[in-house]
Amino acid sequence: MSRLQSVQNAAARLVSGARRYDHITPVLQELHWLPVDFKMATLVYLSLSGMAPAYLAADCQLVSDEGRRQLRSATSRTCVVRRTYSNYGDRCFAAAGEKAFKLICDKLTLNFISTLY
Repeated sequence: MSRLQSVQNAAARLVSGARRYDHITPVLQELHWLPVDFKMATLVYLSLSGMAPAYLAADCQLVSDEGRRQLRSATSRTCVVRRTYSNYGDRCFAAAGEKAFKLICDKLTLNFISTLY
C-alpha cells in the first residue's frame, strides 16, 4: 500500500508543482485528495454493504459469514483478514483492503470512546 501512496504523492507533486522535499500533507489537503488507506477502507465498506461491484464484493467477507464456528467477534462488523505468504499477496485488495478497513474502524472506535470519557 505504501507504493500506491507514493504514486499518489508523486501525482500530487506533479499536479501542484510542489518540490520533491516539500511536505506532501498540505498539498494533498489543498487538492482535496484522500489517503489511499481511506479509499481502500471505503471500497471495503461499500462491498460489505452490497453497493460495490461483484468482483470487489467477492473478496470481502465478514467474520459472521465464516461458518466454521461461532466467534465473539461475529456480532461486530469485522472482516476476515486473509493470510498471505508474500509481499505480492499483501498488496491484493482482499488483504490490503481488509487491513485498512480494520485499522480505520479501530481508530474511529477509539476516537468515539475517548469523546465519551
